[in-house]
Amino acid sequence: MKRRNFIQKTALSTGAVSMGPSLSYASTLASAKDPYKFNLKYAPHLGMFENLAGKDPIDQLNFMADHGFTAFEDNKMRTRDVALQEKMAQTMHKRSIEMGVFVAVFLKEGNVASGNPEKRKAFLAHCKESVEVAKRVNAKWMTVVPGNIATKIREGYQTTNVVETLKQASAIFEPHNLTMVLEPLNFFNHPNAFLTDSPQAYEICKAVDSPSCKILFDIYHQQIQEGNLIPNMEACWDEIAYIQIGDNPGRNEPTTGEINYWNMLRFIKEKGYNGILGMEHGNSKPNKEGEQAVIEAYKNVDSFAR
Repeated sequence: MKRRNFIQKTALSTGAVSMGPSLSYASTLASAKDPYKFNLKYAPHLGMFENLAGKDPIDQLNFMADHGFTAFEDNKMRTRDVALQEKMAQTMHKRSIEMGVFVAVFLKEGNVASGNPEKRKAFLAHCKESVEVAKRVNAKWMTVVPGNIATKIREGYQTTNVVETLKQASAIFEPHNLTMVLEPLNFFNHPNAFLTDSPQAYEICKAVDSPSCKILFDIYHQQIQEGNLIPNMEACWDEIAYIQIGDNPGRNEPTTGEINYWNMLRFIKEKGYNGILGMEHGNSKPNKEGEQAVIEAYKNVDSFAR
């Protein structure tokens, strides 16, 4: 680049930044020129980089793409305004960002272990609504949590009730090639959840026997719930369709806790996993420093997934 052109571009860039936070992320010319090439599809969520990118969801998506992230997940997508859903979908398509999970049914919305017909009806209604959202934002997976345990009902009956509901939900998703991913939750954060263990999720998926009913293996939850992470993932691997990340304790980015994410990600890569890894955690540090630390942490652990 000629020195004169470089000075002009530098001045323009400096001027744009100095005008303050009223400018959008895109207009600050602050995008990364050579984003890191991640080996796996890590998916940030809205709010994770809002100090660096700004609060606008579109600016945040552009920031993610500019820093090498090729996937995105949004638990709240089902409840967002349709116009925003469409705008986010357009941005993801333009920036080659793959849509990860959004929440279709969670806890109280999905209390089906009791076999109550009205609760099953409500569960299935959320599933039908989620089909339209998935089409709108080009999603393939939706998080489903069957809800809490049903008191005074034996565990075997609860499992049967859940399996029957999930069979009916699968019939909703199958024609659209969509997959609900069942997320086992840990006892510490969700003490009354029905679905807690990877073997339990594996048993249910085998009973439902549908390509539309698979496991979401959240590494944070299962470190607390059962540990022995790599052998447990190996044991239920053929039913895992989606993975989420978070270190323990604290549920923050990798390298901030006890989980050996270098080995975890190398195992996942060696298994041939080509799916998304949702960054389902907070930031260990506040403000811009904390957001940059998240990016650097993923570069660090991703280096082992080659």
